[in-house]
Amino acid sequence: MLNPRGGYESDLCFARIADDQYYIVTGSAQPTRDYYWIHKHILPEEDAAITDVTHAYGVVGVMGPNSRKLLNEMTDADLSLKAFPFSSAQWHSLANTNVLMIRITYVGELGWELHARMDQIQGVFDALQSVAKKYDLTHAGFYAINSLRMEKAYRAWGADITTGDTPYEAGLGFMVKLDKPTNFIGKEVLLKQKETGVKRRLASFALEDPEAMLWGGERIFRDGKLMGTTTSGYYGFTLGRALAFGYVKHDEVVTPEFVLSGKYTIDFAGKQYPAKAMLQPPFDPRNEKIMV
Repeated sequence: MLNPRGGYESDLCFARIADDQYYIVTGSAQPTRDYYWIHKHILPEEDAAITDVTHAYGVVGVMGPNSRKLLNEMTDADLSLKAFPFSSAQWHSLANTNVLMIRITYVGELGWELHARMDQIQGVFDALQSVAKKYDLTHAGFYAINSLRMEKAYRAWGADITTGDTPYEAGLGFMVKLDKPTNFIGKEVLLKQKETGVKRRLASFALEDPEAMLWGGERIFRDGKLMGTTTSGYYGFTLGRALAFGYVKHDEVVTPEFVLSGKYTIDFAGKQYPAKAMLQPPFDPRNEKIMV
């Protein structure tokens, strides 16, 4: 959802569960804020309503190379790529529970979110534990998920994309549908940016030194000139080095060639560490781990 400046008001997942009904998933800290934004923009002449069901549903994420095999133990549904494409949602019986399965991932691996009524989600969780050992299932905490999403270059709302960052600046222009007949909020700004280009662009950075660490908020230098600060950072254990997001800025239009041609360093605790800038995910840029 965008504001009149073209910046992100929120980053949500909309699952269409009926011809006239959507199930909206947002961050756990944002339901009140997002509810207000959507409710405020329903026009008087529109036949639409929004209901907060946060306390009625729970969710368990099952993600990783064995996720399909594990879930096949709990449902008769066809979970193949053809029958259940990536970025789609389907209701299925799983562990004797009616579950909304959303095939999406924030860790760069095959996976699903399992949404069920709050009084039933514990049963779904317990059923997962019953086959956990067979498929090496383990619990993943925030830092593990943050590491994986950094490797896959998944942006975090409130850090890498904010109310002041537009999709074209954030490298997410491919998600903008300017040919929509609806004159959505922020459309005029994005039309202009697509035509003229942007003067700042988000990039991923990987440190050359495998022993160094980044947390976000570190200064970024391009060819010795201060460009800005990292928006988020963490260690990428698959890649064996620290990763970060940050915006590359310039007085002129920032092209991909400009971003990739510079020589970068990132300042951590007063020391300059050489870094490589990337506009593709550092890990699995072709989505081969997901589209299986």
